[in-house]
Amino acid sequence: MSSDIQKLPAGFGRLWTAQTVSSLGDGVMHAALPLLALTLTRDPMALAVVTAAGTLPWLLFGVLGGALVDRWDRRRTMWVADAARAVLLAVPVVAAALDVLSIPLLAAVAFLLGIGGLFFDTAATAYLPDLLRRDPALLERANSRLRGAQTAMSGFAGPPAGSALLALGRAVPLLADAVSFMVSALLVRTLPAVPRPVPEVRESLLRQARAGASYVFRDRLLLGLALRPAVGNVAFLAVETVLALFAHDRLGVDTFGFGLLLTAEATGGLLGAGIASYLGRRLGTGTALTCTATVEGLAILGLAAAPNAYVAGLALAVCGAGMGATMVLGPSLRQAIVPAHLMGRVASTSRMLAMCAAPMGAFLGGWLATAFDLRTPLYAAAGMLLAMTVVTASMTNNRRVEAALSAAARDDAPVHPAPKEPVREGASQDV
Repeated sequence: MSSDIQKLPAGFGRLWTAQTVSSLGDGVMHAALPLLALTLTRDPMALAVVTAAGTLPWLLFGVLGGALVDRWDRRRTMWVADAARAVLLAVPVVAAALDVLSIPLLAAVAFLLGIGGLFFDTAATAYLPDLLRRDPALLERANSRLRGAQTAMSGFAGPPAGSALLALGRAVPLLADAVSFMVSALLVRTLPAVPRPVPEVRESLLRQARAGASYVFRDRLLLGLALRPAVGNVAFLAVETVLALFAHDRLGVDTFGFGLLLTAEATGGLLGAGIASYLGRRLGTGTALTCTATVEGLAILGLAAAPNAYVAGLALAVCGAGMGATMVLGPSLRQAIVPAHLMGRVASTSRMLAMCAAPMGAFLGGWLATAFDLRTPLYAAAGMLLAMTVVTASMTNNRRVEAALSAAARDDAPVHPAPKEPVREGASQDV
């Protein structure tokens, strides 16, 4: 076993196992839920409602959820959220067994599962830096392993398993996901306790949520880290919206071939997550983030110009590698520099920005393909990614990164100046 792995505390192995099991369940549901909805209706709008319901909690409650996580014990939040999701899935399991399953019920379940995911993901993001003592190198290694496992389970193993389980009965994939949540909850409950952040001066939840969001927007480094996935989601959703049609009409790819294209992208994602720490050490985290963003933009440009499926597959694999590395380096840096008492709000604000941007990308991709050509959304997406890289390069450069890490390493100073205590009416504090 390598020295890198030995440096990670024993508790990380349980957290990794819990998230791996949970990611497998997520992959099962990612494939099974739309197929399950198809057994109930062929109405595209009804199917869209079920899909959209799972993302609504981030749009409606993202920052408030982060503020609550910053108030609560993070380990308890994680295992309670997963236990609640396991119990919740018993409702559609029983409904399927009684043959009373419906689209409104599936949408409601997807929405409530999304709320559970909001709390679990935010709490896990805030718990990890406490477990690893905010060590930047350990955070990169840990996030690399977590990201790799998530990609493998939700991208490779989960979807075919979900399709196969659905063939055994409508309730089977739901039951499998419930078991994955319960196993995750039991593992998380055994995780070591970590020191809780210093309590803040008690303020209203809304003021704490606002302070957390303003903390992101006032700091150029954190804002740059948040803009990358936000703009990236617009671009990637524009691509995803037309990718199946582009592959079929322009590249002559059948259904099986399209699955191989997606597999190529996931394979690249695994590679990118695996080499992220190496890139950070060799280039510096700021330069590495600029390089991976550039790679993503150039890869989508190559996809837009691809003359055949082989070039398209290579472009998607390269893009997946850039995305995989970015999704290790960016969150690891954020976890290393943000004070513990703000971690939940900062993480949820960044995630909410990315989630809000996604529908814009889907609409943009559909409109450009309709008004112009199927390749147009791909060229537009590449342009957005490269423009975003230019804009954020100075915001997340090595100099800013090193300054933030140095500030975080000083015990007597926060990473960034925190909002001040109210000194007159209308002012707010977040310490």
